[in-house]
Amino acid sequence: MRFAFYGRVSTEDQQDPEASRNWQRARAQALIERHGPITTEFFDVGQSRSIPWKRRPEAARLLREIREPARSFDAVVIGEPQRAFYGNQYGLTFPVFIHYRVGLWVPEVGGAVDPDSEAHDLVMSVFGGMSKGERNRIKIRVRSAMAAQASVEGRFLGGRPPYGYRLADAGPHPHPGKAAEGRRLRRLEPDQDTAPTVRRIFHEYLNGRGIFAIAEGLTRDGIPSPSAADPTRNRHRSGVAWSKGAVRVILSNPRYTGRQVWNKQRKEEVLLDVEDVALGHETKMRWNDRDAWVFSREIVHDPLVDLDTFERAQQVAAAQGRGRDTRERRRTRHRYVLRGLLRCGLCGRRMQGQQSRGVLFYRCRFPNEYGLANKVEHPRNVYLAERDLLGPLDDWLSRSFAPHRISDTVDALCAAQREKEEDPVETAAARLVGSATGRCVVTGRRWRLVPTRAWWPSGSRRPRRGALRHSAVPRRRERGGCGPARSFTRFSRRWETCGACWVRRT
Repeated sequence: MRFAFYGRVSTEDQQDPEASRNWQRARAQALIERHGPITTEFFDVGQSRSIPWKRRPEAARLLREIREPARSFDAVVIGEPQRAFYGNQYGLTFPVFIHYRVGLWVPEVGGAVDPDSEAHDLVMSVFGGMSKGERNRIKIRVRSAMAAQASVEGRFLGGRPPYGYRLADAGPHPHPGKAAEGRRLRRLEPDQDTAPTVRRIFHEYLNGRGIFAIAEGLTRDGIPSPSAADPTRNRHRSGVAWSKGAVRVILSNPRYTGRQVWNKQRKEEVLLDVEDVALGHETKMRWNDRDAWVFSREIVHDPLVDLDTFERAQQVAAAQGRGRDTRERRRTRHRYVLRGLLRCGLCGRRMQGQQSRGVLFYRCRFPNEYGLANKVEHPRNVYLAERDLLGPLDDWLSRSFAPHRISDTVDALCAAQREKEEDPVETAAARLVGSATGRCVVTGRRWRLVPTRAWWPSGSRRPRRGALRHSAVPRRRERGGCGPARSFTRFSRRWETCGACWVRRT
């Protein structure tokens, strides 16, 4: 027999990839040495075990070659099932092996996995559960240890130092192995160039100045902003001026009181597609509630402001401008089709949505957000109407996707309205099920079209054809379609594609 070897090592395992590959392959070779050689190899490096096979580069290549009739192997051998399968991945992957008549050899079962053996299926499922449990135990141990180190020892646990501080040497690492490698601890110490700026911000804020006035004054005085003071860690920022957000972050950072803070953010695994759990998760950073933050018990570095000053600043911020001579802005929610997609051609920042006299605009107010006392060339306001963009966008979507779907959808809606159905949109969707399919223009894979919501003026019998609009841009799933139009019919449709391109999230 000819065998293909599959293995995996991730950065979270803290192992040398070459050493891990060698012992996994040696274990697999000892299992099949009397049955045949290993003719090809698939080894994933830096891939977490929680990532499904379709999203691992080498595992995905293995699955593609399994489908080839002229493949160079008859079976797949793995060195350790806990590294290959996580959770229910075995139940989602092994049926593909069975379909293409490719065997799976595992040392824990003493050879090939028998698809008809209940014991083999149970053993492999147990190893998948053990792999998931081991990852969770590692996560719990690491987080518990880091919480204790931050609370009891006040240790700096990594990340960029806050503005006003810099990293200093704190001695050798207490772990003997890491100390032998030359690793050393770090601590925060005040930066002589930026620490006075932090004290100035707190002083001016408590004396009645707003955050924008503070940002404008710092820019006017030529004081570098956080992104300009540390450009290597802020390559995504221009650093031309102070922003209101930078001032607000400094005023709310408890590290300036001399205590170490940890667990302000967490990594959260979010499903890529709720309708297809097999695609797995993606990791996103989320802010924790203040109650979940871990503070050091003692003051571990030189404070830039005392605790009373910091608490008074938080009370002023919690008042949200009450007691100051400021104007409250009323905020209303509107549905913007191109939300998060447009960027200003002058400064490169994302444009914001704003409604004016019933018309939706996208604006860039860079000088209003940053204190441009250094006279950066930028208009005070840059506006672009949404209705001027949707026309060309509709034409492009009609040509790129399915032009014949426009008339079919309108006809289905009109027929549902003539029959006085309680829910014309649901009836129209039922009539289009099965026929409203095509291929994604980005990846070439199958997609399906789902009508979501529709509106038309009261008393009107037929929607206007010219008012039909497509919406195939990324949008939060819970937001649904576009908002109701005032003077004409708007019909928003959701394009669901193969899940491998930007058109999927709509």
